[in-house]
Amino acid sequence: MNTRRLSIATLVASIVFAPAQLAYSQDSDAETKALDSTATQWSFQLAYQTMPDYHDDILSNGQPRPEGMTDYLQLRIVMPLAYEKFTILPRITLRHYENPQGESGIGNTEIFGLIIPKSWDWGTGRMGIGPLITLPGDEEVAKDEWGYGFAAAWVNAKGKWFYGALLTQSWRSINPVTLPPGTSDTNPLGIAPFLNYRLGSGWYVGNGDMVIQYDWDSSKWKVPIGVRVGRVLVKEKGSWNYYFEYQTTAVYDSWKGSAVENSYRFNVTYTIPGF
Repeated sequence: MNTRRLSIATLVASIVFAPAQLAYSQDSDAETKALDSTATQWSFQLAYQTMPDYHDDILSNGQPRPEGMTDYLQLRIVMPLAYEKFTILPRITLRHYENPQGESGIGNTEIFGLIIPKSWDWGTGRMGIGPLITLPGDEEVAKDEWGYGFAAAWVNAKGKWFYGALLTQSWRSINPVTLPPGTSDTNPLGIAPFLNYRLGSGWYVGNGDMVIQYDWDSSKWKVPIGVRVGRVLVKEKGSWNYYFEYQTTAVYDSWKGSAVENSYRFNVTYTIPGF
């Protein structure tokens, strides 16, 4: 009799709690995908970033460090193309900048297509590589030139952690003869490591959109550091990702360009499954 009662109780518990466990698993998976820029889903991002303060120290050549842009509005769209043996993730990033002189305009639009073979997807993560193109921007706030190169990404999820890195390298599409001595047509290498930890109820913390740069001409590094606090809201047809991010520059002494002292970003991203 006791065995029978136990079996009935086990059956009832499985009927009552299994749907809740399945819903939690699905929500958890959706939260991870909302943080994953390499997931096979559509993504629409709108972000505003303001940089009110820059480091104003003196460079090794005796000149004051130049200022950077004061703020920008960013639109980023990811449009997955899934095939039998691989997936292509075209990503377009469009920014509208404003400089300290009050001039504004469109920056260098970035387009890359990350190619992810099925064999490079291990379930909890994946890696891919693909071509990168940058379009000319307005002269007041960007380079009026084309660029070409490649992008590569690696991501993985384990428990409440989601981590990975994005690497970009491009070259300026100009005549190298016109460049000043000591410079080349190679743009700085960009390395963007990211680490996110899910706190529960959709909340998470991470290191933010920090892009480490290495300049091939001077062999110098610029390393930002930041923190991001966000929340993912999983809905029936898609997920919303809201976050606030603070960033500063940790390593910049030998860097010849601008180095932000305080930067703030406000972001909203909507993701939906691939069509």
